[in-house]
Amino acid sequence: MAKISDPIEFELFKNAIFAIADEMAVTICRTTYSGVLRDNMDFSTALADADGKMVAQGLTLPGHLGSIPAALAVVVERFKGDINQGDMFILNDPFDGGMHLPDIFIFQPLFHDGRHVAFAATISHHSDVGGRVPGSNASDSTEIYQEGLRIPPLKLFDGGKRNETMWSLIEVNVRIPIQVLGDLRAQLAACHIAATQFGELVNRYGVDKVSLYMEEVVDYAERLTRAAVSELPDGEWSFEDWIDDDGIDLDRPIRLFVTITKSGDSMTVDWTGSSPQVKGAINSSLSFTVAHSVGAIRSVLPLNIPSNEGVFRVIKVIAPPASITNMVLPAACAARGLTGFRMGDCMFGALAMMLPDRVCAASDGGNTGVSIGGYDDERKPYIYVDFSCGTHGGRPWADGWQGNSNMFANMASQSIEVIETEQPMQILSYEFVPDRAGPGKFRGGAPFRRDYRFLEREAVLQVRSDRRKIRPYGLYGGYPGKPSANFLNPETENRPLESKITMNIENGTVFRHELAGGGGWGDPLERDVDKVLVDVRNELVSPEAAAADYGVVVDTESWSIDLAATEAQRQVLRARRPAETAKILWQEPTVAEAAEG
Repeated sequence: MAKISDPIEFELFKNAIFAIADEMAVTICRTTYSGVLRDNMDFSTALADADGKMVAQGLTLPGHLGSIPAALAVVVERFKGDINQGDMFILNDPFDGGMHLPDIFIFQPLFHDGRHVAFAATISHHSDVGGRVPGSNASDSTEIYQEGLRIPPLKLFDGGKRNETMWSLIEVNVRIPIQVLGDLRAQLAACHIAATQFGELVNRYGVDKVSLYMEEVVDYAERLTRAAVSELPDGEWSFEDWIDDDGIDLDRPIRLFVTITKSGDSMTVDWTGSSPQVKGAINSSLSFTVAHSVGAIRSVLPLNIPSNEGVFRVIKVIAPPASITNMVLPAACAARGLTGFRMGDCMFGALAMMLPDRVCAASDGGNTGVSIGGYDDERKPYIYVDFSCGTHGGRPWADGWQGNSNMFANMASQSIEVIETEQPMQILSYEFVPDRAGPGKFRGGAPFRRDYRFLEREAVLQVRSDRRKIRPYGLYGGYPGKPSANFLNPETENRPLESKITMNIENGTVFRHELAGGGGWGDPLERDVDKVLVDVRNELVSPEAAAADYGVVVDTESWSIDLAATEAQRQVLRARRPAETAKILWQEPTVAEAAEG
């Protein structure tokens, strides 16, 4: 802190620059056109210094934590010596700084008296960028060239002059240009807000002090991170998890394997041993792998550490090229979000051995992506894009959250009323499903189901989901959560569907998705009987499951616990167990068991 003469002023500056990044996020939310941005809030914002180092990340997605620095680094390198006032940069190419094609980056360099001082950065998931399937995020694409418009790092504005060629190229390559271009303008508006408010900071403190303080905010985050990491135990921990399939080879589970090494004040996350990249569109870019690796570790560190480049300096991430965690051309990656969230669960499996009192069991594997797109009778296009996640694993001190977004997604749920107003659909049900949460001393979160009835003539339904065969693991004696499910017309034919689908649907078709239940934490027979009673009364656990899983006998006439019968039932259940059951760290089906269903 020798560089900082006034620590109070520095603290005020730090809060101010993070407030600008947050105000950028609020601006996108208020001005965007699409539900996936306005309601799901699938976007991120940040401020970086003139070299592209991220100083402050705004509200919304931790999953974008590693993407903005990687994308901005490409822009800084590509346009070295040609970054001018009035420029706006755009890109989405996953093999040139991006992550997947729907995620479009907009960067604006910020100047003061002709001196380049900072960058405003935004990334937003757009409802469509062309390609073979409406929504541009099908799981069963097999190469990047099928997935939509690839935009290398380019200038969307050059010295304040709009690049009409670029705007026209985007407009004619997407199905819903009014919405996509409107969402791009929302990103531009966020950058404009950043330029205005950052300019006020520079006027208040002076350009030299602002540059110094931005550097110090990053160094400060690094110091806090190193101090927190140094208090963790040294050692090496590995964990293996499996994705059901890639949507192409349905009988081939896909391995995720991570090794976390901690020594002193630094950590290494190594994904060596994970599957080679696959045919289907679930391959992850290196930046997305970095985001989930760092995000998982960040979640077990103190809350007061700023989210910026300083955190990344402490955590090295290794991901072999041409693997599912670091794809190379021509890999498809539109549905790579699935793999990122599953990498988060894999990270928590390793961290649970390192820090058993801080880490929850597996989540629903979320999130699930549902897209429905087509044309009405007047050939007017519509595209509905939604992401659902809502179950967390049981925690060492409490039940898993339910109805709350996956940590790495941090997304809200789209309003039923808004969906039915804007899209040709009805939502027939949106409810928790009983007996699906993983039993434990602290049970996993209960999953929800949603039924969608399609009202137009025809459309393409695309679903990205997982945790059908490989269930969410439990920890320290907790049981796995129940698997996810997809059904077509559940009240009539009740036709089960695969976890990853692209198919045509017609007027009146009902699609149902059920999330997987969160894994349990701890021995279910140690669960407080009163908590079981509350779950039964709330219809999250049936009386039959209360007896079978928790050994709790509920009298549904008086809504009370039969304590004598409960003690007897728990003794029976304990007697059935192998002697070593209580010592199991996590319980998950083997790959062979998963293949058998």
